[in-house]
Amino acid sequence: MSLIEWDNSKYSVGFVDIDNQHKVLVNILNKLHDAMREGKGKEQIEKTLNDLIEYTKTHFAFEENLMNLHNYPEINAHKKDHSDLIQSIRDFQQKVNSNSITLTLEVKNFLRDWLLIHIGKRDKDLGIFLKSNI
Repeated sequence: MSLIEWDNSKYSVGFVDIDNQHKVLVNILNKLHDAMREGKGKEQIEKTLNDLIEYTKTHFAFEENLMNLHNYPEINAHKKDHSDLIQSIRDFQQKVNSNSITLTLEVKNFLRDWLLIHIGKRDKDLGIFLKSNI
């Protein structure tokens, strides 16, 4: 069973491209969850963090371009969420690389909460704004 089952009524922001990108992010997190259930979380954590850093570059650039293009009034707060997530992922990478602690569960819970809150609030607000301004 996946950690997050995509539910359009909960997570869709009303833009297919953004929703599809969010599904990729959810899938990356679900792969970590599946690996943990198989007892392979420690092996998967580094790949998960690397995948997130790489994919968020594309996804965040896409969203931020839309926000710039349409003069989204909450752009600064939204971009701060994005940069805070990237910094948190880098902090987790540093901890994983230094073998200071085993933090697979902490990472999974943090990423789950961040994604659901960010999509559920910031990205839904962006979707509402874009629908009324495009």
